[in-house]
Amino acid sequence: QVQLVESGGGLVQPGGSLRLSCAASGSIGSIYVMGWYRQAPGKQRELVATIASSSSTNYADAVKGRFTISRDNAKNTAYLQMNSLKPEDTAVYYCKINRVAFGDDYWGQGTQVTVSS
Repeated sequence: QVQLVESGGGLVQPGGSLRLSCAASGSIGSIYVMGWYRQAPGKQRELVATIASSSSTNYADAVKGRFTISRDNAKNTAYLQMNSLKPEDTAVYYCKINRVAFGDDYWGQGTQVTVSS
C-alpha cells in the first residue's frame, strides 16, 4: 500500500505563486514516476507535470515556463512550484505515483488551488 499526502494549496491572486508538496509513504519501490494532475469544475482531470526517478520531466503546454516539478528522493516527496498563476489554473490538484515495478497507480486526496482577485 502507498499513501500520498498533499499540501500547499490555497487562494492566490493572479500573478502569484504557490508551492504544492506530495509526500509518499509505504511500499513505493525504487523506480517510480510522480505526477501532478488537476481537475477544474466541469472538466476532465488533466496532466500538469510528471517527474521520473531519473528526474526527467514532462509538462503540459499550458504550464510550461510557469510551473516546475521537482522531487526529493530521500524524502519520497514531489513538489510543484507554480508561478505566474492565472485564473484558469484554478482546480483541484492531485498527486499521483506510478510504481513502475508493480504497474499500478495511487492518487492523493487532492488540494484546492484558487486563483482569483
